[in-house]
Amino acid sequence: MPADWDPWLTFAIVVVGVALLVVVIVALVTLPLRFISKRAGWDPRNLGRIRRPFRALLLAIALLIMTAFMPLGDEWETLRGWIEHGLLIAIIACAGWFTAGVIGFLFARTLARYPVDVVDNRRARRVHTQVAILRRLAFVMVGIVTVGAILLTFEGVEAYGASLLASAGLVSVVAGIAAQSALSNVFAGLQLAFTDGIRVDDVVVVEGEWGRIEEITLTYIVVHIWDDRRLVLPSTYFTTTPFENWTRSGTQILGSVEFDLDWRVSPSAMRAELKRIVEADPLWDKRSAVLQITDATAGFVRVRITVTAANSGALWDLRCNIREAMVEWLQAKSPAGVPRTRVEMVEAPKRAVRSKPGEEHSGMFSGSAEGDERQQSYTQSMPIVRSEGPPSPTKE
Repeated sequence: MPADWDPWLTFAIVVVGVALLVVVIVALVTLPLRFISKRAGWDPRNLGRIRRPFRALLLAIALLIMTAFMPLGDEWETLRGWIEHGLLIAIIACAGWFTAGVIGFLFARTLARYPVDVVDNRRARRVHTQVAILRRLAFVMVGIVTVGAILLTFEGVEAYGASLLASAGLVSVVAGIAAQSALSNVFAGLQLAFTDGIRVDDVVVVEGEWGRIEEITLTYIVVHIWDDRRLVLPSTYFTTTPFENWTRSGTQILGSVEFDLDWRVSPSAMRAELKRIVEADPLWDKRSAVLQITDATAGFVRVRITVTAANSGALWDLRCNIREAMVEWLQAKSPAGVPRTRVEMVEAPKRAVRSKPGEEHSGMFSGSAEGDERQQSYTQSMPIVRSEGPPSPTKE
């Protein structure tokens, strides 16, 4: 290299050459990986999580090696330490990024083996829940280690850490009190994930709302309500509050449809209509379809229909279909079964009324001799008694 070249120009040329060399190395390394991914059916986006940080890590390492052995004169020596320190920080950050990419790739491959868009996805939902928690924990640990390693590259951090450890007892007590709520949510999230108490895509009823578990984190859980709202609850809610889990032991579920009908309804005809309805509906899983009279009081007959479906969503639609079809059948084929309210009109007996001969009966006190006397005392005209004033003066 000519001696009269500018050191910075030389540095720039070397950087470009190193970058091109890194691109070639990355291409040579990732070429067989791409071939393997196509044969295995891997998602290309998962490889991108590894390729980008790997490329950045190789570039940072190559630049650090270059700066350590490149003689560029006295002016370069004044900046060599700063550049090497910056490249060392870049290497640590890229190593953490690469490690997180590898972890994400492995977890993604694990999730790909357990699809949730199948009929019986109980095991898959359990794996997805546990992998989501472990992935977040792994990313947090990688981030903490990366930041700690970067801080250790600065002078004086060791002394600061020693002074910090000297008061670790008091700090731990204060931090424990301050973070009690957050830590309880973290441990509750781990408990839910690994005790199989709740899983992603479970159907639950919480706070009077029906929905599915959409996301489970270390501190909170998101429930997707049936009307597309999101209910965000802390993890401790599911460990301290009773809730309904409709898919705890399986996705198959049983539901009921109830009618209050007239006594003249025909249960056998209604049962035959139910059989025709469920056999024509693809949502019915053919396990059970039962019609029973569960109550017959207060002028109505209560008919309960119980049916089964593959999952809660299909069961909801099946119940609505059965309810609609039965209402139309009752109106068209069995109108006698439509509920009615009956009122029997009975004429009240006449009471004997005692009154004087030739006198018409009326008034609220009539009906007896004593009543007639009270009527007369209340209804007869009252005489007006005028008081006599002082005598008027007379003329003499």
